[in-house]
Amino acid sequence: MVRRWSIARQLFALQVLVVTLLVAAGTTGAVLLAHRDARNAAIEEVTAVADTIALSPAVVDGLRSADPAAALQPWAEATRRATRTDFIVVMAPDRTRYTHPTASLIGRPFAGNIDEALRGGTVVEEFHGSLGDSVRTVVAVFEPGTRTVIGLVSVGITTAAINRSLLARLPAVATATGGALLLAAGGSWLLSRRLRRQTHGLGPAEMTRMYEYYDAVLHAVREGLIVVDRNGHVELINDEARRLLDFGGDLPAEIKSVMGEDEPVLAGDRILVVSRRETRFDGRVLGSVLTLRDHTELRALTGELDSVRGLTEALRAQAHEAANRLHTVLTMVELGRTGEAIALATAELALAQQLTDQVVGAVEEPALAALLLGKSAQAGERGVELTVDPASFLAGHVLPSRDLLTVVGNLVDNALEAVAGRDLPRRVSVLIRQEDGEVLVRVRDNGPGLRPGEAAEAFRRGWSTKPGEGRGVGLSLVRQITERYGGTYALESPAEGGAVLTVRLPVPS
Repeated sequence: MVRRWSIARQLFALQVLVVTLLVAAGTTGAVLLAHRDARNAAIEEVTAVADTIALSPAVVDGLRSADPAAALQPWAEATRRATRTDFIVVMAPDRTRYTHPTASLIGRPFAGNIDEALRGGTVVEEFHGSLGDSVRTVVAVFEPGTRTVIGLVSVGITTAAINRSLLARLPAVATATGGALLLAAGGSWLLSRRLRRQTHGLGPAEMTRMYEYYDAVLHAVREGLIVVDRNGHVELINDEARRLLDFGGDLPAEIKSVMGEDEPVLAGDRILVVSRRETRFDGRVLGSVLTLRDHTELRALTGELDSVRGLTEALRAQAHEAANRLHTVLTMVELGRTGEAIALATAELALAQQLTDQVVGAVEEPALAALLLGKSAQAGERGVELTVDPASFLAGHVLPSRDLLTVVGNLVDNALEAVAGRDLPRRVSVLIRQEDGEVLVRVRDNGPGLRPGEAAEAFRRGWSTKPGEGRGVGLSLVRQITERYGGTYALESPAEGGAVLTVRLPVPS
């Protein structure tokens, strides 16, 4: 199979052809201009020589002598050699030659136009005479002090002599032409070499096919795809990425800050999982490729599933505890302590129902109520006392359940992590309240708290007081949701210890 020429090779051949044609045209033009200049110079030279000879007293005296040919021929030949012209002809007004380089032509009539010269003017012409083609000038010789023409002088240079002078310049012209061609060819070769390196030796058809395939694949994938250069500027973005980000020309700061894989990012009302990978070619870093996956619905379903799972765990734990208590009550009845059994059963039932009634009564959002009950069961299994502040109250669906679950769930999880491993008692309290057109979420724990300066970093992606990968994401999501609503978030360390995380989310009107 014959390999088609690459773009670089085609460009090199085209440039060499164009440059060769340009140099050839330029050289031809230069030669023509040089020929014209040489002809004009020859005309000026022969005219000046003819005018000088016509004014010479020796010529006037020779024309007056008894034998003008004998008097003028030696002088004319000496002058011709001195002026490097091809012929000097002194003649009578009737065209009879008195001088000529070819002695046999002396005495014969001059061939050419002399009419203007007989009237006192100057004749300039190209003529094919006895010596071949020539450029000649004919002027009149006047009787001193009068305008009477007593003779004529013709001075000429053959075309062959003019051409010989041009040929003498040919090596310089050829050298300049060859140098120009070599310089242009060298520049074209360097340019084609750079282009071949940048296009990897591909031909136009191959590049067109590659572009068409890559463009089709790029816009057909269901994931968002963004290619950025080393400076973070977007070089390529597909349709799905534009849709997910509502792209307006620049990437959100949360997307730019992603440095790893599968990091959750809140973009508008979507939860995206973003991965960044560095791209290299021949060991050189080209930039990065970002992939975006929409996990909004998945996270919503996961949140609801977590709520259901938490409620299930709470029911399982309560059922386990209820079975233990029931066994205890039955044993006490068998032992004849009926009154004490009734008192124990009544107290345990009231305690279990108290938390459920408190949560359900304070929070009318069912998913959020289930989340709190589930977190309470989880806290109990960890040995943590989780309480819902009696001042809590949230009526109806004032905010999307997904956002509330993300904020409350992450704040509570952060608090449970903070008190894990601490000495008893371990306490976490939650306050959720709607007031003054906003929803207040405050979570307090009696953990170690934060050192000065750490509070400002707590909501930054990747920051965590715990070691290990995948941490430092929960509070970052809380921050993104809060900023999207135009709310505020804060983390304080009271003097009595622990930490207080407060989030205020304005309720859309």
